[in-house]
Amino acid sequence: MTAKTPPCRARPIREASNRHLGTDFDDVLHEQGLYDEAQAIAVKRMLAFELGRGMVKVQLTRTTMAKRMGTTRVQLDRLLNPDDPATTLQPLARAAGAAGERAKISLVKA
Repeated sequence: MTAKTPPCRARPIREASNRHLGTDFDDVLHEQGLYDEAQAIAVKRMLAFELGRGMVKVQLTRTTMAKRMGTTRVQLDRLLNPDDPATTLQPLARAAGAAGERAKISLVKA
């Protein structure tokens, strides 16, 4: 005598209860009022990464880089900190020049 296996019970298909399902992540950030802050942080992280990579490329220490920029190492550390989005263009341009690069900033259509 073999036991019958019970029929498989599939879960019923429900309507999507998540209102963000299928939306663009940028739309979610806009809706929550976080888009501009997220963009600033992303740009700053990319700039810090690029500057760090430029320093490694030309074998610059932070101390030497700060001297070339005419600033302190603490200010350079602030500039290279990817979690600190408060960066002005002047120190950014000086840092790029000290690493043998030049800063190029452009606006793109959203």
